[in-house]
Amino acid sequence: MEMHNNTWPALPVDSWIDTRDTVQLWTQIVGKTRMALGPEVNHWWGVPLYVDARGLTTSLMSADNCGLEIRFDFLEHELLFLVTDGSTRRMKLKPRTVADFYAEYAGHLRDLGFDIAIVGTPVELPDATPFAEDTVHASYDADAVSRFWRSLVSAHGVFSKFRGEFRGKSSPVHFFWGAFDLAVTRFSGRPAPQHPGGVPNCPDWVMHEAYSDEVSSAGYWPGGAEEGVFYAYAYPHPDGYDTHRAVQAPAYWDAALGEYVLPYHLVRQAPDPETMILDFLRQTHRAAVETAGWT
Repeated sequence: MEMHNNTWPALPVDSWIDTRDTVQLWTQIVGKTRMALGPEVNHWWGVPLYVDARGLTTSLMSADNCGLEIRFDFLEHELLFLVTDGSTRRMKLKPRTVADFYAEYAGHLRDLGFDIAIVGTPVELPDATPFAEDTVHASYDADAVSRFWRSLVSAHGVFSKFRGEFRGKSSPVHFFWGAFDLAVTRFSGRPAPQHPGGVPNCPDWVMHEAYSDEVSSAGYWPGGAEEGVFYAYAYPHPDGYDTHRAVQAPAYWDAALGEYVLPYHLVRQAPDPETMILDFLRQTHRAAVETAGWT
């Protein structure tokens, strides 16, 4: 039971929502750096972060004839700047405003010799206060962040197994800092109608590129329900997808989200969390395939 609690820890949304919202903004700052340095990749695969053995990382980015990696270490609670010339910098992750984080972050990049211009406002959030001016978000519960990271590690393992079952085009298992979720996406190979957009503080053309092709997508989001949810959706939405017989309880269709959801707290309390998630992923993908007529 002790190991079970460690791999799928309790994470009540209400207990760490201020920390979650602050850390999301910090990941957006780092993610926008990756977006500025990396080449354009279809469906924005060039901008997410990745789960690693300490937290979240940009992976290696090319800049000024050398390489740069920026890593959130959620065990030591530091942000690390790692340069291939041997240079390093560290920032303490602690209760601090987004404005303070942003100022120190930009200073470390300058000290390391990187002149990187990023868009200084959040995306996909209703509040678009510039990072340099945000003195509201300032929470950091180190224990909650570590528990969230452990849940990401466990979800990453299940998603990776699910990804490996599909022979067609599939995304990496990656962490999108816009919505603060871990996701994996399968593609039918057919183009999709233009996405309508409408995401808060996000240009419609971003969604046009993200959903240029027909997909069956799934992920893990630490919001909704009591402790976050696993989710799945299809784009474009096929008739009958939301009522398909393949998807079994305790998963259910959330009309407000427009997605199937499986509450995290039910997963962590299950005798076999991995099997419960895999069943959810396979069932919702089957629903997409059968209702959309994938070949």
